[in-house]
Amino acid sequence: MKPTLLILAAGMASRYGSMKQIDGFGPNGETIIDYSIYDAINAGFGKVVFIIKEEFVDNFKSIFEPKLNGKIEIDYVFQNFDLKQFGIEEEIYREKPWGTAHAILAARNVVKEPFCVINADDYYGYDAFKKMVDFLSDEASDSNFSIIGYEVGKTLSEFGAVSRGVCKVDAAGNLEEIIERTKVYPKDGNIFYEEDGEEFPLSFETPVSMNFWGFTPAVFKITEKLFVEFAMANKDKPKAEFFIPLIGENLVKSGEATFQVVPTSNKWFGVTYKEDKPYVQDSINQLVKNGTYPEKLWN
Repeated sequence: MKPTLLILAAGMASRYGSMKQIDGFGPNGETIIDYSIYDAINAGFGKVVFIIKEEFVDNFKSIFEPKLNGKIEIDYVFQNFDLKQFGIEEEIYREKPWGTAHAILAARNVVKEPFCVINADDYYGYDAFKKMVDFLSDEASDSNFSIIGYEVGKTLSEFGAVSRGVCKVDAAGNLEEIIERTKVYPKDGNIFYEEDGEEFPLSFETPVSMNFWGFTPAVFKITEKLFVEFAMANKDKPKAEFFIPLIGENLVKSGEATFQVVPTSNKWFGVTYKEDKPYVQDSINQLVKNGTYPEKLWN
């Protein structure tokens, strides 16, 4: 059974100003998602599931189905505010969705095979998808999950400091914890993070999470339990979000599961602000020029 690719694409992209999930970046208007799916198909994934808002579905179908028909199975699931499906009868006011870990619960009834989760607006590269397929096919179990670890030096921005989830890894290559560093930046040929006004060095190869996780369907039951607890504990915090690293942190600390940190040498890039668009376009054009991708991605 081939693994499935879940794509987190329900965000409203408020900082970007429009739906960056379906904005064109490639030479023929390809989205970043197009490159992820292209790499996923070549790596051996058998299905792609878009996690979106229901009002996005016609846009997504019109953009992706003509390209992907016959190439990979496609499905759509919807992230919404309905808490009754989780047994929560209380009305809880929300300004925005509950976060990435809540989003994957939308797929719990359609995904029955090992799967990975990625962001719609991040470029990950073929190597990461191939390593994830190999892990999900050969090593994944209901107590052994994974995360792709990117070298921090290959994830930085030319436009200022970034936040990165720095992975602390044990001798066996398993995740011990993810430490959120909110100001990471290059300086004088080195990499630093700032904390409490002090500057600390990071090695170029330090692994960081870019939200590329591998699971089996067993994680849905675990996540649903954690989400109900989180929702009730944060019912008076309308901006609180239930993120995927919270699942990892809980499972690692409880000893219920391990997360293998699978290293990749791929360069990552992503888009948050409109100002990022020219950089992302140039990065993709370079990948086309060096032969990583054909100029016209889909025939």
